[in-house]
Amino acid sequence: MSDVFRDGRFQAQDWPVLAADAPLPAAGGVVIGKARYLAERDALAASNAVVGLLVEPADTLDDIAANLDRFPVIVVRFPKFNDGRGFSHARILRERHGYAGELRATGDVLIDLVPFMQRSGFTAFEVVNEPTRQALAEGRLPLVPFFYQPAADAAAKPVAGRPWLRQAPRAAAE
Repeated sequence: MSDVFRDGRFQAQDWPVLAADAPLPAAGGVVIGKARYLAERDALAASNAVVGLLVEPADTLDDIAANLDRFPVIVVRFPKFNDGRGFSHARILRERHGYAGELRATGDVLIDLVPFMQRSGFTAFEVVNEPTRQALAEGRLPLVPFFYQPAADAAAKPVAGRPWLRQAPRAAAE
């Protein structure tokens, strides 16, 4: 079980991903896959079980949109650093469906992607890449001063004379 980077520091893992065939624990929160949630939705609601949701790259979200408030945490898997579908999942969850809980990236999370993940709406990161873990622990996030697209990060401001260009708040302060 790995720890999670949130709020500027590594913290103990509090939502482990449960294997598809493992029984739900009597206490504590666990994360289950979307297929299992759909198969056991009624039983989970009746039992008041506390579960988070694991979203895989090929998953769709519209069929569970009405149930998103049930999940205190949604974990989005990045199987490879160059698979950007998790970014789309984050934006859809935040912007289209208004998901306000913890949104966690897991898998092949690299330091260069973390600022973009944060702009997409991620608030926590389960990181196994050792250089990325070290950079996060030391507070060394790469600076991306300008963006061409708006995102879940409403703090980025348009650049005067260039309404299509956004400046990151951290870059403006430096």
